Amino acid sequence: MLNLAVFGSGSGSNYQAVAEAIKAGRINARIACVISDVKEAYILQRARNLGHPAVYLDCAPFKTKLDGAAEQRAIELIKQHGGDFIVLAGFMRIVKPGLLNAFAGRIINIHPSLLPAFPGLEAGRQALEAGVKETGCTVHFVDGGIDSGPVICQRKVAVLPGDTVETLMNRIHVQEHLAYPEALRKIAAGSVG
Repeated sequence: MLNLAVFGSGSGSNYQAVAEAIKAGRINARIACVISDVKEAYILQRARNLGHPAVYLDCAPFKTKLDGAAEQRAIELIKQHGGDFIVLAGFMRIVKPGLLNAFAGRIINIHPSLLPAFPGLEAGRQALEAGVKETGCTVHFVDGGIDSGPVICQRKVAVLPGDTVETLMNRIHVQEHLAYPEALRKIAAGSVG
């Protein structure tokens, strides 16, 4: 069984999709804790609503990375709650070597593109500006690069005439909610990783 520590910075819709899949028996896992770097992030309220430990993690003085004392605190929190696998669900910070080494091969992320295309920020905008006919989402293992780890699964989304970043991202989010549980099911079953 996977004991998941979920990290998020926003609304937590991917966390909700994973939690529902676990409750429905589709993933052999449990949510050990939910950690957010944003004190008022809705993911923390979702966690409280579902009865999961919800923890705010102050990452100051850093604005874009999880490093230093905050990184060490994150490792302590995960271990304290019995977590052994990290799910990055809209966590808007770069993960540094301390966490990567402490949970080597046990950190996954979801990205709104068909990696290796359009890594980094604003993947939807990148796809529209590139004029591609198809994009989607990718669940991948996290390594030291930006969205560069081994791919676990992908789901495709057509880019439609007249799409805006918002309309495209809305369709990608629907696929993310299917892709994350699918990837975790594969990992829990031992078919990847």
